[in-house]
Parts: sequence; C-alpha cells; structure tokens
Amino acid sequence: MATKEDFYKILNVDRNASDAEIKKSYRSLAMKHHPDRNADNPEAAEVKFKEIKEAYEILSDPKKRAAYDQFGHAGVDPSMGGGRGAGAGDFGDIFGDIFGDKFGDMFGGGRRSGGQQSGQRGSDLRYNLEISLEEAVAGTEQKIRIPVLVTCDVCSGSGAKKGSSPTTCSMCHGHGQVRMQQGFFTVQQTCPTCRGTGKQIKDPCGKCYGQGRVKDDKTLSAKIPAGVDTGDRIRLSGEGEAGQYGAPSGDLYIEIHVRKHAIFNRDGANLSCEVPISFITACLGGEIEVPTLDGKVLLKIPAETQTGKSFRLRGKGVKPVRGGAIGDLICKVQIETPVNLTTEQKALVEKLGESLTHSGKHHSPQESSWIDGVKNFFDKLTG
Repeated sequence: MATKEDFYKILNVDRNASDAEIKKSYRSLAMKHHPDRNADNPEAAEVKFKEIKEAYEILSDPKKRAAYDQFGHAGVDPSMGGGRGAGAGDFGDIFGDIFGDKFGDMFGGGRRSGGQQSGQRGSDLRYNLEISLEEAVAGTEQKIRIPVLVTCDVCSGSGAKKGSSPTTCSMCHGHGQVRMQQGFFTVQQTCPTCRGTGKQIKDPCGKCYGQGRVKDDKTLSAKIPAGVDTGDRIRLSGEGEAGQYGAPSGDLYIEIHVRKHAIFNRDGANLSCEVPISFITACLGGEIEVPTLDGKVLLKIPAETQTGKSFRLRGKGVKPVRGGAIGDLICKVQIETPVNLTTEQKALVEKLGESLTHSGKHHSPQESSWIDGVKNFFDKLTG
C-alpha cells in the first residue's frame, strides 16, 4: 500500500502553522491546481486538488489535527477508528466490523450516525445544460437557476434562534463522545444527546427549525469554455448544497448536452455537412457557397465530380476544449436530380442521353464498372 504524503507538506506549511496560515495556503494551492485551470492535464490536477482538499479538511479541524499530530494518518483514517480524537479504534467498532452492526451496538459502537447536527458536508448537485452547437464551439455564459439547500440567513447556519447560540452539550461536555460501562468493558460511543457535535440547540431558529439550512432557488452565472461537447462536465466548486452547521458546501456539476444542428454534424474536432449541387455543376464544375460557423466560403467543384465526393476545408472545425489543433469541415456533395421538367427540358435531356450513348466514349465510369461486375458475376454462375 502506498504511503500517504504528509498533510503539512501537501499544504506547504510548518507543523506549528496557525489556522490562518493553513487557510491561506489552501486557497492558493486549490486555485493553482483546480482542474478547470489545468486544461492541459485535468486528470493529474484533479488528483492533486483532492489531496490538497483532504489535507485541509484534516488540518482545519482542531480535533482531527490533534489526532493527526499525535498518531499520523492512522489517527484520522476511519478504517482504523481515526478521526474521533481517540487515536485508535474503540471496542464497539472492532466488534461491529467482525460480527455486524447489531453486535457492535451492544458494546456501544462508536460509529457516528450522521445525525441532524453532525456537520456533514453538503451534497453535490448535477445540472443538465442544453446549448447550441454555435455556443459549444465559441463558448458562452449561461444563467442557470437551481433549487438547493442554502445556509439559513436568519441564524447563519447555526440552527439557533437569532440572538442565541448553540450551547456545550451537558452530557459529553463538548467532546461529542461518552464512555459507558458494558459489563467488564469500558467503551466510547457517540453522544446520544448531541449526536457527536458537542453542541445542543435549546432554542431552535424559527426559519430553519434548527436545521441550519433552508430550501431556496439559486441563480448562478456559468461560464462554458469554447470547444465543449456532449458529455463534458464543468464543476463549480462550493456551489452545491450548503453543509450542515458550518460544514463545507458540496459542488455543482454542470453536464453539457449539445442540441442537434440543422446543417452540421460533429465528430470530435471535425464538422461535416452534406452540400447539394446541380447536375450541371457536377458535369462542368464551378464554385458554390457553403456555410461554416464563421460565415460563408466559396468551394471550388471540379468538372466531372461524382456524388458522395468529400472536400475538406482546413481549420473550419472546432478547437478542442482541452487544447490541440482546430479541426476541419468536411463537405460531402450530393448531386441533385432536376424535377418538374418541362416538355422542352425533357427533350433536351433525351437528346443529351442519345449523344452520350452513341459517342462510344466512357462517359459513366461507375455505371460501366458496375455493369462489368454484374456480367462477371453471372458468367461465373453459368460457367
């Protein structure tokens, strides 16, 4: 198992650093290594960002920091009973792991129930945003409105009535855990009165009823970078649901969906479209106007162009959001057969057909090749 790096080293602070110094360093490093600011290698940036966040969550909490200073990573590792201020797993956790939660509860299992005052981090949210192809290619800024739990503005998230504040729990005296005698065992478990927070709300807030959070609609301005595609996600850190009782907020993930375009199809950095051309242009050649996302351009069609022929316009595609060369626009021509011909026009077409037939030249290469292939096929069957 790989050894975890020291949390103080991750945040680039001394072991005796103050809370303000730790917070300042965290903000600077989090800004530097945020995946949205490292488009060249977002995966590596996200790994580093998570390490920084984990280190800050431990060192910014006095109890967790004390446990970490005394016992190292083992003191804050939940799988080893860490993060409880005890430094090692208690008897309840051990029996619960081996024999199941019920047996562990008999011995006062120290598992926190995550009750209403546990100070849990806010939930992450997802928002599906539909944008046009033009907006995806050029980038855009969108106003979005989301229903979310926000910090109560009356009690500022404490859950206590305005003018009052939570008091120290009378049972555990602010420790969040109590020791109980179970036969010949002395075990430590989460305080049943404050549910592990060490605080009690005797006079709840009238707006949030002691929860510290209320439902509300939040309007955000989301910047969508140029080059995004369907399935891409943009993270707005801290814009999810508010945490309980001052805990950190969750994140908001915006998932991109690009609407189907009337003209263009997208394949990575390239765009493609079908361009109808007349029978005359296909025979004699010429120039036609074709659309691009930057405006119209002239496309030169050589004489004797066959239907399905593709032409590539360099640099008229999409610049990928994670960097790289701009893609191309691929125009596939489709020869359009004239319709609603007059009697005179039909006569002219018939005359052209007779001329081509009697000239003895190879005027229809694909048709001739196909006919030869069919003839060889039947010759083999009858041979």
